[in-house]
Amino acid sequence: MAPEFAVVATAVALPFVAAALTPLFYRALGERTGYVGAAVALACFALVVSQWDADGAVGVPWVPSLDVALRFYVDGWALLFAGLASGVGVLVFVYSTGYMHGEPNLARYYATLLAFMGSILGVAFAGDLIALFLFWELTSLASFVLIGHHTDQEEARYSARMAMVVTVGGGLFLLVAVLLLSIAAAGVAGVGAFDLVGMLRNPGAMQAALREQGLFVPVLGLVAVAAGAKSAQVPLHFWLPNAMVAPTPVSAFLHSATMVKVGVYLLGRLRPVLLGGEWTLLVATLGLATMLVGAVLAVASTDLKQLLAYSTASHLGLMVAGFGFANHYGAEAGVFHLLNHALFKAALFLVAGIVAHEAGSRRIDRLSGLGRELPVTAAIAGIAGLSMAGIPPFNGFYSKELLFEAAYETAVNADGALAWLFPAVAVLASVFTVLYSLKFLSIFVGERPAAVGGLGRAPVTLVAPPAVLAVLAGVIGVVPQFAVDAAVQRGVDATAASPTEVAVGLPAHLTVPVAMSALSIVGGVAAYPFERGICRRIELVNALRVTPRPAWLYDYWLTATDAASVRLDAAVNNGLLRTYAAWAVAAASALALIGYASTAAAVPAIDGAGATPAMVLVLLVAIVAAVAVTIAPSHVAGVLTLSILGFMVAIFYILASAPDLALTQLVVETLVLLIFLLVLEELPAFYAEARPGVLARDAALSLGVGLTAALTVLVTARDGDAPPTYLAEQYVENAVEGAGGANVVNVILTDFRAFDTLGEIVVISIAALSVLVLLTMRRRGESP
Repeated sequence: MAPEFAVVATAVALPFVAAALTPLFYRALGERTGYVGAAVALACFALVVSQWDADGAVGVPWVPSLDVALRFYVDGWALLFAGLASGVGVLVFVYSTGYMHGEPNLARYYATLLAFMGSILGVAFAGDLIALFLFWELTSLASFVLIGHHTDQEEARYSARMAMVVTVGGGLFLLVAVLLLSIAAAGVAGVGAFDLVGMLRNPGAMQAALREQGLFVPVLGLVAVAAGAKSAQVPLHFWLPNAMVAPTPVSAFLHSATMVKVGVYLLGRLRPVLLGGEWTLLVATLGLATMLVGAVLAVASTDLKQLLAYSTASHLGLMVAGFGFANHYGAEAGVFHLLNHALFKAALFLVAGIVAHEAGSRRIDRLSGLGRELPVTAAIAGIAGLSMAGIPPFNGFYSKELLFEAAYETAVNADGALAWLFPAVAVLASVFTVLYSLKFLSIFVGERPAAVGGLGRAPVTLVAPPAVLAVLAGVIGVVPQFAVDAAVQRGVDATAASPTEVAVGLPAHLTVPVAMSALSIVGGVAAYPFERGICRRIELVNALRVTPRPAWLYDYWLTATDAASVRLDAAVNNGLLRTYAAWAVAAASALALIGYASTAAAVPAIDGAGATPAMVLVLLVAIVAAVAVTIAPSHVAGVLTLSILGFMVAIFYILASAPDLALTQLVVETLVLLIFLLVLEELPAFYAEARPGVLARDAALSLGVGLTAALTVLVTARDGDAPPTYLAEQYVENAVEGAGGANVVNVILTDFRAFDTLGEIVVISIAALSVLVLLTMRRRGESP
C-alpha cells in the first residue's frame, strides 16, 4: 500500500513537539515526565507499525527551484530502523524514570531525548538528501547534550566535545557527498538534484553517472568516512568508549540501538547505488578491521560499560562488513544483525545500569556472584550475553552465521588469495567476542566479594525494560524465521542488489560457515581460563604501540587548534581598525574568488560598442579621481576627490537612462560627504610614518578587492542578447497593470518588495537617530 504523508510526518514531528512542551510537562509532573516520553515513543511506534505494509515516497515541496522537498521514503529498511528507534525508546523512557531518580536537569534530559528520537525517525524516513543531512546533524547535536548531561563533570564535557567533533566532522564529509551526488543526478533522467528516492529507484543509472564524471570513488570515500565517524569504525572508534560517561539509559538508546547505527543505516541505504568492487574492498575491510579491534579492546576492558562500548564498535563492524560484501548474504547479515544487536545490546546496557545502581560499581574485577541476589537480572544477562557471543540457538548466532556465509562466498569467488583474510579475520574476531561475552557474564557467578554489600531488589522500572528486550531476543532465537518474515526480509529487499529470499535456522549439516561458527565458539571458551593473561598481553602491546593512538591524535589536534586560535586572535584582534578592515575585505574577496574558480564562472566578452563618448569621458574622469584619492595631500582633499568619483557614477547613471538610480546616488554621495566633513575635525592631522610592509600589504589588498569587484560585475552581468528571465518578465508584465507604475525599478522597490524597502528605511532611520544622539551628547556627560 502507499504510505500516508500525515502519518509519517506526525511520527517524525511528534517527538519534537513534545520536546518543546517538556518544560511544561516537568513543571506539572516532575520526575514522572519520563512516562510522557514513553507515551510519545509508544505513539510513534504505533504510527510506524501502521505503515508496516507501505512502500513508496510521499512529501511536500520545500525549495522547488532547487528540487528540494520534505520527502519521506517508506520501505522495509526505513520501517525497521524507525521501529527500533521508537520501540526501544518506549523502554528507555520507562527505565529512565527509575534510573534518573533524583538527578538534576531532568527537563533538559527528557526534552533532548525526545528530540533525539525525532531526529532518528527523520533519518530513517528521509527521502531527500537535504532532509537526510539535516536530521543526521540533529542526532549529533542531541547526542552532544545527552553525553554531557552531567555538566559539572570535566570528563562528561570532554567526552561530549569529542563525540561532537568526530560525528559533526563526519557530517561535513556527508555534506560534500550530498553535493557530489546532486551533481551526478543532473545527468540522470527523472532524478532530481537531491532526490534520494529517485536515486534509489535508478541505482544503475546513478552509478554510471558517477563513474562517467569521475565522482564514484570520491563519493564512496566521503560516505565511508561519514558512516565510519557516526558508527565508530576504526580509526574513528575512540569516541564511543569515552561517551559511556553518559547516563546508562542514554548509552542503551544512543550507543546500542540508534545513533551509532545511523552510519550503518546510511551504508545500507546507499548500498544499491555504490555497490561494486571498490565498495567491497573499502567497506568490508573497514568493517572487519573494526570488528577485530573492538573485540580485542573489549576483552581488555575492566569496566562493564567500557566493555559494552568496545563490543558495540565490534558488532557495528560486523554490520558494516556485512553490507560491504556484494553477495546477498552480506545484506542479510547487515539487516538481521541490526535488529538482533539492538535487542541484546540495549538489554545489556540496562543490565549494567542495574548492576551499578545496586552494587555501586561497574568494575568487573570487583564484581562476582551477583546472580544469587539478582536472579532476574542474571537471567536477562544470560540471554543477552549468549546472544552477543553468537551461541546457538540465541538470536545473535543467526546473523553472525550469515556474515560467515558472506565472507566465505566472497573468498571463494575472488581471484586473489588475500580475499581469504575476510573469513579468517571474521573467525578471529568472533573468538574474542565469545571471550568478552563470558567475561561479562562472569559477574553473576562465583562468590560475592565482601566489598559488595547486600544487594537490594531492583525496581520494576529498571528490570522490566531489559526483560522485554531479552524476551524478544529469546523469541527470535527460538523462531528466527518469524523475525525474518516480519521485518528482516523487507529490509533486505531494500538494501540488496537483487531480490533474494532470506531463510535462517539452525544448521542441519556441516558446512564451512558452520565450521567457522564452531571454531569461534570453541576458541572463545578454550581461551576463557587464560583471560587474565590475554588481557595483560593486550595491555602490553597497547602500551608498546609506536603508532599514535587515535585519541592521542584527537587531543593533539585539539591542543594545536587551540594554540593556533590564540595566535590568530592576537593577529586579528589587535585593536587597529586598519587590521579589522584588511581581514574583512580579504576574507570576502578570497571566498568570492574561490567560488568563481570552483564553479568555473564564465566571464563574458567586454563589448564597448554601447558606450557613448560622453560615457567614456565620465568614466575617464572617475578613473582620474580614483587615482587622485591615493595621493591626496590632506583628509579634506581626499574626501572631496572621492566625492568626484561618486558624482561621476551618478552622471553615468543619467547617461545610461537611469535617473532614479542617479538621484539615489547623488543623495547618498552628498550625505556621505557631509558626514565625512563633520568627522574630519575629530581626526588627527598626522598619524605616523607607515611602514613599507603595511603599505605594500594595503596596495596588494586594494588590487585584490578591485579585481574581485570587477570580476563580480562581469560574472553577474547579463548578456545583452540573452532573453529576459522568468522573474524579469513577471515584473515587467505586472508593473503597469498591477502597480500602476511605468518605472519597473521603482515599482519593485515600493510595491513588489515594499516590506524590504520599509525595513531598510526603518534601519536607516534608527541609524540616523543614533548618530544624531551621539553628536548632541558628545560634549555632555551622562548623569548617574
